[in-house]
Amino acid sequence: MAFTYTKLALLSIISFISIFPQTYTSHDIESSFLQCFSPGLKNSNSTTKVIITQNSSSYAPLLQSSIRNQRFLENSVPKPNLIVFPNDLFQIQTTIICSKKQGLEIRIRSGGHDYEGLSYVSNVPFLIIDLTNLRSITIDIKEENAWVQAGATLGELYYAIANKSNVHGFPAGSCPTVGVGGHFSGGGFGTLFRKYGLAADNVIDAQMVDVNGKILNRKLMGEDLFWAIRGGGGSSFGVITAWKVKLVQVPSIVTVFNIPKSLGENATTLFMKWQIIANKLPSELFLHSVIGLAANSSSDGGKTVLASFTGLYLGKSDNLLPSMQNNFEELGLQHDNCTEMSWIQSVLYFAGYSIHGSLEVLLQRNTTLSSFKAKSDYVTDPIPMSGLEGLWNMLLEENKPTLIMTPYGGRMGEISESETPFPHRNGIIYGIQYLINWDSNEETPKHMDWMRRLYAYMTPYVSKCPRVAYLNYRDLDIGVNSGNASYEEAKSWGMKYFKSNFERLTLVKEEVDPNNFFRHEQSIPPLSY
Repeated sequence: MAFTYTKLALLSIISFISIFPQTYTSHDIESSFLQCFSPGLKNSNSTTKVIITQNSSSYAPLLQSSIRNQRFLENSVPKPNLIVFPNDLFQIQTTIICSKKQGLEIRIRSGGHDYEGLSYVSNVPFLIIDLTNLRSITIDIKEENAWVQAGATLGELYYAIANKSNVHGFPAGSCPTVGVGGHFSGGGFGTLFRKYGLAADNVIDAQMVDVNGKILNRKLMGEDLFWAIRGGGGSSFGVITAWKVKLVQVPSIVTVFNIPKSLGENATTLFMKWQIIANKLPSELFLHSVIGLAANSSSDGGKTVLASFTGLYLGKSDNLLPSMQNNFEELGLQHDNCTEMSWIQSVLYFAGYSIHGSLEVLLQRNTTLSSFKAKSDYVTDPIPMSGLEGLWNMLLEENKPTLIMTPYGGRMGEISESETPFPHRNGIIYGIQYLINWDSNEETPKHMDWMRRLYAYMTPYVSKCPRVAYLNYRDLDIGVNSGNASYEEAKSWGMKYFKSNFERLTLVKEEVDPNNFFRHEQSIPPLSY
């Protein structure tokens, strides 16, 4: 994948804005930005397609098009002055230069699954760079790699791989509408990560536009910046426009199974055993547990906790069953529970689609919209029975709680904590994603309070000093949130996401963006800030 732009064109933009008077009212900022940007367009009619203003009839639908959390659609939530849909890197360069001149902050959006809306919400004048138009994917099966532009979704990547090979895949997340831009830059795990590591572990090159409008690849950016953007959150350092990733080999046949168990069916005892063995299973076997609620089988019409043990095995069921018999006999896995399929069908399965349906469903970018709040934890010692019983009681207070317990071990235990900014490696039994959904924003305070009480309850049972969290499950509750936070202030959440890698991230930031132009409520600050 190659992109070439003339230095002369970029210099003309710089010259233009150097003589343009800076203004600060909302209307004037918008007008000035448009005038600044216009020389970068081939014709004036292109402006309305690339830059969407608040007066445009398409502003609201385009703003909402990839917002996944209904909480951020409220009228009280600050909206961007402009949305930029660049068609090429030159337009990104121009956006950065003009934003700096007009005093506009930048938010960078690829998929919009951002849990706290940091890619499309700000309390200061700002614009969104929406990367939807930059979504090309080039697969090279012979070399077993791919270039993926940052506006592509995981579903589009999986679809493109499947069209080229039935024995290749990529270790990223299960939700096909997630944008690769944020997912890769925050780490990115999925059903293959015990065998092959994170998405970020399999990035071999990248392309980005830095704070000075320069286009960089791995060689030009240097190894420190390349290290930082693979797990440290790319939006702190520039606009990541494309990733080169290493494809992984998968067998032509894989096996999937799902066994749900209620409390009355010994779910607690099974989960206790799962805690002990899940991270020790062969790396070819991913066995996570999803905890939720189901109707009680009794006639009282109540509800009970339901634990689903769902697995993906990279191979045939005949090889899976002996392993499960040796490690988790209590679950009672049988041939009848297993379904053999191709790897791409397993992608459909974990995304909630029929494995017999068309793969084109992976190209759909829309998803069900609801209000939600999520948090994350990592477990280093099994939660005792008493702790689980209290957890089940808390879940029964809610209507739609979900806990996704993701086993670590395998390849994840072999990679150093400092290999990338993502530090959650050896010693982690499993990660937890806490998730609560609700339909009406009038219910928001009640559900947010419950989630915070649940998080407080879990304190004795999860990682400590620090209590760590996963960057891609952003959580503004866990520290001081300000785009202008100092290094010491930002440590309140920085140590939780990155542990000792946080200081190195701030050193990289100091080098590449010392004035902290690329910032949001939980962005990496320069070390000297």
